[in-house]
Amino acid sequence: MALNLLKSGHKVVAYDVMDSSTEPVAEAGAEIVSSPSEVAKNAKRIITMLPNSSHVQQVYLGNNGILESIQPGSVCIDSSTIDPAVSQDVAKQSEQKSAKYLDAPVSGGVGAAQAGTLTFMVGGEKEDFDIAAKILDHVGKNVVHCGSVGTGQAAKICNNMLLGISMIGVSEAMNLGTKLGLDPKILAGIINTSSGRCWSSDTYNPVPGVLPGVPSSNNYQGGFGTALMTKDLGLAQQAASATNSLTPMGSSALQIYRMLCEKGFDQKDFSSVFQFLSEQQ
Repeated sequence: MALNLLKSGHKVVAYDVMDSSTEPVAEAGAEIVSSPSEVAKNAKRIITMLPNSSHVQQVYLGNNGILESIQPGSVCIDSSTIDPAVSQDVAKQSEQKSAKYLDAPVSGGVGAAQAGTLTFMVGGEKEDFDIAAKILDHVGKNVVHCGSVGTGQAAKICNNMLLGISMIGVSEAMNLGTKLGLDPKILAGIINTSSGRCWSSDTYNPVPGVLPGVPSSNNYQGGFGTALMTKDLGLAQQAASATNSLTPMGSSALQIYRMLCEKGFDQKDFSSVFQFLSEQQ
């Protein structure tokens, strides 16, 4: 995302706890600073993307955090996938600093981030969304205003619950088919031109060798980690409990991904559920 902003002519001031993450953008011309607070001192349009709610709270509200030195009139765009209530709380505290905060989680994965074709689900006031969209249009293909702060997170949680369910379903079908003697490429081709077609099969197939350039064909390295999928499915179940929404398949998906983490798949891509299933006797 930062590289695409640089390519579109924006000045980028960046920070990450991992120096290796900032090296490519530094080489492309970004200024690297020593803390989130330093970013806020040097920029009024701020994009963050962090693993979970506690990280967002630390980066925005903690020592050397963004709100410690944020400039009045700044617009913060948080592309983390977190609890909607945390987004709403950070938005309120940003407002007290005369700044705006929008939740804008993304979908599309590493490939879409590199290609600048991400989908952004944005929650915030319409006038703030219009400001944010002018920036996000340089790193995404679909920038959607979902409503007030927190609704972007709601949309992402629903999407990722469905994604986790569908990946398990595709993995079960592909595992069954191959054990019945079908060539996985032939089976995938049939599914992808039939009623079972979905993104988890035609774009991100979990079987090694079916598609090039996806994690399953790279020993499940890269992509979207199993631990992160487990976290998102947990957020979905929290939301389901809070709204009395029945989500039996979402609950089952969470239990399966928790088991994968316990079995050592936590750092592998979430499509590694196929590998787990195929190894069971």
